[in-house]
Order: sequence, then structure tokens, then C-alpha cells
Amino acid sequence: MKNLVIVESPSKSKTIGKYLGDNYKVVSSVGHIRDLATSGKYGLGVDIENGFTPNYTNVKGKTKLIRELKKDVKDSDMIYLASDPDREGEAIAWHLKDTLGIDEEKYKRILFNEITHDKVLEAIEHPTVIDEKMVRSQETRRILDRIIGFRLSKLLQSKIGAKSAGRVQSVALKLIVDREREIEAFQKEEYWTIDAKFIDPEFEADLFKYQEKDIEIKNEEEADLILKQLGEQFVVESITKKKQSKNSKYPFITSTLQQEASTKLGFSAKKTMSIAQKLYEGVDLLNETVGLITYMRTDSTRLSDDYTKSAFAYIDANYGKDYIGYIKQSKKTENVQDAHEAIRPTSVNRTPESVEEYLSKDEYKLYRLIYMRTLASLMKAATVDKTTIILDNHDYKFKVTGQVLIFSGYLKVYSEYESSEDKILPEIIEGNTYVSKEVVKEQHFTKPPSRYSEAKLIKEMEDLGIGRPSTYAKTIDTLKERNYVELIEKKFAPTEIGVETTDKLQEFFSDLINVKYTADMEDDLDKIAEGDLVWNKVLQEFYDLFEPRVLNAFDAMEKKAPQETGEVCPECGNPLVIRNGRYGAFTACSNYPECKYIKKEDVEQIEVMPCPLCDGTIIEKKTRKGKVFYGCDHYPKCKFASWDKPLEENCTECGNYLVEHKDKIKCSKCDYSKED
Repeated sequence: MKNLVIVESPSKSKTIGKYLGDNYKVVSSVGHIRDLATSGKYGLGVDIENGFTPNYTNVKGKTKLIRELKKDVKDSDMIYLASDPDREGEAIAWHLKDTLGIDEEKYKRILFNEITHDKVLEAIEHPTVIDEKMVRSQETRRILDRIIGFRLSKLLQSKIGAKSAGRVQSVALKLIVDREREIEAFQKEEYWTIDAKFIDPEFEADLFKYQEKDIEIKNEEEADLILKQLGEQFVVESITKKKQSKNSKYPFITSTLQQEASTKLGFSAKKTMSIAQKLYEGVDLLNETVGLITYMRTDSTRLSDDYTKSAFAYIDANYGKDYIGYIKQSKKTENVQDAHEAIRPTSVNRTPESVEEYLSKDEYKLYRLIYMRTLASLMKAATVDKTTIILDNHDYKFKVTGQVLIFSGYLKVYSEYESSEDKILPEIIEGNTYVSKEVVKEQHFTKPPSRYSEAKLIKEMEDLGIGRPSTYAKTIDTLKERNYVELIEKKFAPTEIGVETTDKLQEFFSDLINVKYTADMEDDLDKIAEGDLVWNKVLQEFYDLFEPRVLNAFDAMEKKAPQETGEVCPECGNPLVIRNGRYGAFTACSNYPECKYIKKEDVEQIEVMPCPLCDGTIIEKKTRKGKVFYGCDHYPKCKFASWDKPLEENCTECGNYLVEHKDKIKCSKCDYSKED
């Protein structure tokens, strides 16, 4: 019997292919093979008038791949659709089944949370079917994002020159803009502290109360008045010792992994997810190829019984029974999606040290963080002996605190990722009097709220229920690419266009582009996946609210005048202005379309070939970021543009021009590639 297994990643297919026998062929779809078309009303690829029916088209450049997949399907007796175990993976499986024309009785859906030999074979033995409700939920999200993205982006591009807007992206940007305004509006307040310093024994105590009431010192005059009332002698009023437990944290979910990798390793969310993907899909070790971690897109903190049992045995063998903790109950949140397991090592016996030689430096760092966090989550709490000492000086109360670690617990393996410094106090006796060396005052000022770091922004989005953890990295990356934010000391500050974009969206869409509406929409998507809401009714309710506001904004939003350069057009005498095009900014006449003058000095004119669309010449140009592309020198009259270098040679199959694409020559239209 011939079996075909289709996964979405080439790396994943390579790993799984080594687990299955000769009766199985494992191939990759390289992600989605279909997406919404850009046809129809507003180019949405959605028939709004007929129940929001989507119009799908094959992803550009995948014609040849689809043809090969269809041949593989035809030659196989059973097809296993093995895309990732979440909504996106479910949608990929559904599109594969539909596009490749796979019969209902000829396919099986298989799911695994880790790519290991046993789990893959177990999935083959226990197949299921595509979850249509999850597919509808993903489809609804895609349509929502398309409608909001296309309509608002077109609006902003035409009115203020902003590049894009999005359902989650614009709310994340608003958080950054709102925080910046809090910082700008912040009025700092002065306050003072008073500390007593002692030599025999050596310690310091901080003033915190007067006559059992908390004390605030607002200015230097108040501080000086207190100093005058203090003597040199301090009486130890009380010493309190208390044992405290410090519990380990839950194992990682997507968002907490991104946060911890950011703060502890200095990784961006994008980098973290890229490395985690590699660790999940498979690493070549000495005698095997295996996924080192479980699926890295998850909201669940649950650990499997098998892993927990093996981890407890490992802790017992390496640290002793006293370090064995307990199984934490899965952390419930309102927006838990597709919960499987937390992100954990696939085997507790594959220690970071045992696989280090097979990993890059950054892969090792991330794997070690995941391994130690998971192991620590199953270990006992650390115990500290906390001591609080209160000293009295003329009814002014001073406090000294310290702690000593008396049982390391989970810190035995996780201490390098947490600050747990002991502050050991000297022997101080209750009732004794101690003479201070000096009592000092110090001025301070309250500080404004801090800008968001990447880790803090991710945590805020998660806490507010905005988007999904699997999309946070992409959302943050988009804000950077659109030049809506800039990094100042590794924290996000909005740019001028970022602030302007937020203000315009809030002026016309404040009831839609906000935290509550976005979080509520996530809840609705969850309910669609659970079968509690009808997908196109959710879309209709949204569209009935959204589209009238868009039409109003197109009429009422003031159009921003382009920035003048201070030069005049040599052809008509009107001012020259900076305009934004598809490939970056360029200088042109303000009297467009009557005058179509473009300042040629803005581009490096390296002639490439005659334009295939008009009588112009294709020239090499550069975007503002320095990326090379090829366009017609008759722009904007001729809109020809290509990232690939056109050649003065035609395709032998369809007659269109050839282009240089990476390391090969191919046709600009069909799938023809020229052999070396």
C-alpha cells in the first residue's frame, strides 16, 4: 500500500521521513498553498453580498508544487495530512484536501505535538478528520484581517501616506502611542529618603514610619526637620523571622517564552520563534534526527503524564527526593487556544549539555532555557528565612530587611535565570541600642511609566487578550517595518507617522480599533472554533459596523499635503514634493496628474533593457532602505516594476521575458526555468 504524508515544512518532512518505512512518502506543502484572491469588491477576495464566501487562489509561485502534489496524491492509496496541531495547521490541511481533490475516504488527519519517532507512529495509528469548526475560525480571522487591512490601509495611504493598518497591529501601536503620551504628560514629584548607617555591626536602616504611620518626605525642609529630631541612638524594637516559600513558575507557553528569551537572552520575538521552530522540526544528533521540543505555538501550561513521570525520576536521580515538586494545575486563561501541552523538551534525558555540540550557540541557549524552565516547574519551592528588624529613634521607625536561602528547591537548576541574592544581616539583638555612624538624607523624583520593551509589550498584549501569542512576533515586526515605531534604548517609541496613524484611526474608528473590541473578537473566534457562533454572522455584524465608518472616513478625513522640497518643477514651475510609491519615496511635481515630472536624480539610472510594456527603458532603482528593484523610466505613466532583474531574452515556452531569480534564470510568467 502506498501512503503519502503531507506536512507544511521541508525540515519537518525530512525528520518524519526517517521514521516511516518504504511504504510512506513524506512531502511538504511549504506552508499554505492557497490564500484569498485580490479580486472582487475592493480586491478583498470575498463575496460580501453572498454570505462572505471566500474566493481562494493558489499562492503565487506554487503552481509547479501543486502539480507535483496532485501527482503524488493520484499515485497513493492513502493520504495523511500532518500539518501543525492548531487552527492554522487545520486550515492548511483543509486547503490541501480541497485543492488536491482528495476523496473523503482516501485521507486521514494526523496530529502530533512533538516530532519524535514514537509520537509520529502513534499519530499514524490514531488518525482523525479535519475539524471544520477550527477551519471556519481560521477562515473568519483571515477574512477579518483582509477586510480591515485592505480597507484601512487604502484609506491611510490615500489620506496621510501611512503604509498599513490592521486589526491587531493598530491596537498594539495605540498601546505604544498611549504610553508615550503618559510619559509626556507625567509631572515629576520630589521626595526625600532618610537612611541611618551603622558601623558596629555594619548595616543600614531606612526610615519608613513616624508614630506607626507611613511617612512621606516631600522636600528638603521636611527632611532637615526630621534630622534635627533624631539622636545617635537607635533601639531595636522588634526582630521578626519568617520562613517564606518561593514557587517555581509554570512551564513556557508561546508568550512567556518570547518574554523570557527577550529579557534573559536578548532575543527578539521573531528570532525566538525562528529558533524554536528549528528545535521543534528536528535536529540531527549522533544516531537520530529528532525534534528537541514540543510544538511552540501553545497557550497551555499542561505537561503530559509520561513526561512528568520521567522528569520526577530524573529529579530524584540527580538531585534527590527532597527536590521533587508537584504537578501544577494547568493555568487557565480566558483565551486559551488549541491547548495541547506547554513548550517542553521531548525527553528529559536529552540534557542541554548532551546536545550542545549539535546546536548553534543561539539554539543551545534557547533549548537550555526551555529545558531548565520545564524541569524547574516540577521541582519544590525554594525556602528563604526572611528577617525584618525595626529600630526606634524618638518615635521615628527605621527598617532593615534581609533573607537567607535555606533550601534551594527549583533554584538548583533555574538560579541563573532569576535574581535571588541573599542579604545576610549581622547579629542584631532585640532591645539593644545601636549608635549610628551617620544619618543621611537623599533627594529623589518620581519617574514616569517606562516605554514598552518587546517583552513588556508582549505581556501587555497577552494580559489584554489582543491577538494570539503566535502572531505577536509578526505584529511587532510589522510595526518596525512600517516605520511606526523606533527603538530607543531597546524600548519602543512611536514615530511621527505612527502617532498620526493612531490619531486618525481613533478619530474615525475609536469603537473598533481598541483593546476591548479586539479582545471580544478573539473570544468570538474561539466560539466559532467551539461551534457556539456562526462564522458569517460574526462577519456580517462586524461589517455592518465597520463599512459605514470607512465610507465616512474616505469623505471626511482630511488629506495630508505632501512635503515640499523647496525646489520647483523645471517643466511647469510648481513646487516639487516628496511622494511615497510602492518602492519608497521619490521627488515629483505637486501638479500631478497635469504634470508628470519626476526628479531623475533620485534614482541610480543603470539601464537594463527596453521596457516590455512601453517604449521606455528598464532601469535599476533603489528603495529608501537601499533594496534594488527594476522599474520603467516612464513611471508613473508606466507601472512596470520587478524585484528580479529582467533580461533581453524571451521564454521558449510562452514568449515572455526571462529574469534572474536568485541563482537561476526563469520565466517572468510561467514555470519555465533555463538550465545552466
